Amino acid sequence: MPVKPKVLLEAVTKALDDGKAVDIKVLDVRKLTSMTDYMVVATGRSSRQVKALADQVAEAARALKQKPLGMEGQQAAEWILVDLGDVICHVMQAETREFYQIEKLWTPPPKARKTKADAELAEE
Repeated sequence: MPVKPKVLLEAVTKALDDGKAVDIKVLDVRKLTSMTDYMVVATGRSSRQVKALADQVAEAARALKQKPLGMEGQQAAEWILVDLGDVICHVMQAETREFYQIEKLWTPPPKARKTKADAELAEE
């Protein structure tokens, strides 16, 4: 039986927290994409910690009988992506995370307020 996304998400965030990851963010992307339900972004203080965190995430998933679909970026360990299907985890070094700012890519913009002119155009 497949692992429920929320259970997998909890295991991922616990593994990151246990490994002393910094600034763990959970993004609910269910309304934005069909490729995954949640994205988790976390920072490691060094390439060694980034690799260790990614390995801990993969191990936590395996403990739930959820094999990672893939892991990318292990060689340089600046940014390692762990694809668990319903949860995708990005573990990054601080400089890499600041440069790419992937949270901004997956955060919907605030709803624009409609002006009176917009309402009139919609009626036409």
